[in-house]
Amino acid sequence: MTTALPSLPATTRCDQTPAWQALHAHFDAAGQHFDARRALADDPQRVTALTLDAPYVSADLSKNRIDAETGQLLLSLAQQSGLETWRDALFAGLPINNTEQRQVLHTALRHQGLAHEVPWGQAIDLEEVRTTRAAMLAYAERVRADAAITDIVNIGIGGSDLGPQMAVLALEEFRDPGKRFHFVSNIDGHELAGVLAQVKPESTLFLVASKTFTTIETMTNARSAKAWFEAHGGTDIARHFAALTTNVQAAADFGISTTFGFWDWVGGRYSLWSSIGLPIAIAIGAQRFDEFLAGAAAMDEHFRTAPLAQNLPVRLGLLDVWYRNFHGFTSRCVAPYHQGLRRLPAYLQQLEMESNGKRVDRHGAAVAYGTSPVVWGEPGTNGQHAFFQMLHQGTDVVPVEFIVTREAAHDLPGHHAKLLANAVAQAQAFLQGQQGADGARDFPGNRPSTFFILERLEPASLGALIALYEHRVFTSGAIWGINSFDQFGVELGKVLAKDIEPRLASGDIAGLDASTAALVRQLRG
Repeated sequence: MTTALPSLPATTRCDQTPAWQALHAHFDAAGQHFDARRALADDPQRVTALTLDAPYVSADLSKNRIDAETGQLLLSLAQQSGLETWRDALFAGLPINNTEQRQVLHTALRHQGLAHEVPWGQAIDLEEVRTTRAAMLAYAERVRADAAITDIVNIGIGGSDLGPQMAVLALEEFRDPGKRFHFVSNIDGHELAGVLAQVKPESTLFLVASKTFTTIETMTNARSAKAWFEAHGGTDIARHFAALTTNVQAAADFGISTTFGFWDWVGGRYSLWSSIGLPIAIAIGAQRFDEFLAGAAAMDEHFRTAPLAQNLPVRLGLLDVWYRNFHGFTSRCVAPYHQGLRRLPAYLQQLEMESNGKRVDRHGAAVAYGTSPVVWGEPGTNGQHAFFQMLHQGTDVVPVEFIVTREAAHDLPGHHAKLLANAVAQAQAFLQGQQGADGARDFPGNRPSTFFILERLEPASLGALIALYEHRVFTSGAIWGINSFDQFGVELGKVLAKDIEPRLASGDIAGLDASTAALVRQLRG
């Protein structure tokens, strides 16, 4: 049983605080002219002071355009904006998703201790969480032990696809070698058709991931997969389909008897820790999945208890505010130097831009400052041969985040040293720049970057890295005074698509604007 939820705290929006005004004055006087090269040359302790350690992750912030005064003013901004209050409200189980009156407790999904050890221990039924997790992991182990099942097809979209797909790819070293994993999200039938061409009905398990079992893209793909299964001789829907949903009746009507649910306090982009993580659990097994959760839980504890000045998610979130609202940087590049993390930028796009891509505060009032930057990226060294030219010499300054592992999971000689050398060299080049003999060879330098180091990519370190980004996004959202946990902007296009689809069949363009009507006519041929 859940208890009654107390009201949300009253805090001051960032632009109404003295620290915000002080930061503007500091930026005008010194911040806009700050040169990290000079700062590193003048202060032998700068690297030490700006290297922060958190569970499984170390981060060097020394190449960023910040100094001690900037850092102190940002910490003051965090305190005056009520960051600690909102952080405590998150962990206490208050309904900080105020527009939907929901708690935000994905952190509970990875907690593995006792209820009294955490502030939200009485806000939800932890025993129910553990029972659901145990059932999901037991099913995962049965699938792993079933040699007749060789292919797992996860059908979902958004958080039901990006997180599980990213994690399964990242943890390939730990994956069951007897299983192949496929992810279908796009309503474009080319994706599903391509997967179905690779699998056989008798050896495939389909996972249908939709909380409501009504998501248009997911259910369209699921119905097509079921039709293909039956047309190709499949006869046991119950054995070859499972659902990750709370709508048990709809799943049963579909023919699915194996379902694993989750709760309304689990947002889609935070759901890979829940039953939505079933493909991860099948890939790496129950023990490794528990390690994945434990790594995230360790980062939760760091975020919850570490002083703000030593709190890595907090410091990163404050740096994001400094760059977005004072330097005016509108995007950030994520460059993981590990092929296993090739889907991390796509995952972070949803995590950050769906969370903080808001133009109103949590009370519905328009904000007078920028919120989420554009997040994008590609693994190194591929990105070096694609867009790094713009990062080095383009007109826009784009902060870059390098993510490396000290150890490689392969034994190919020479590769990892070259990979790490490239990452370090690129960060150095962004910082130092180059005075060329002519303008074409001139690199301005002083381009900011952050360098993350993991010992190796494994379940615990991946869990910690994801949780680090979650709390970082929460930090900047709390400073901006926005609700990072709703996503009403996603819905409008879905509603309009329901109107457009029958018009493409009928040709009815009544009431449409001229451009939309023209597109309907042209697409009908």
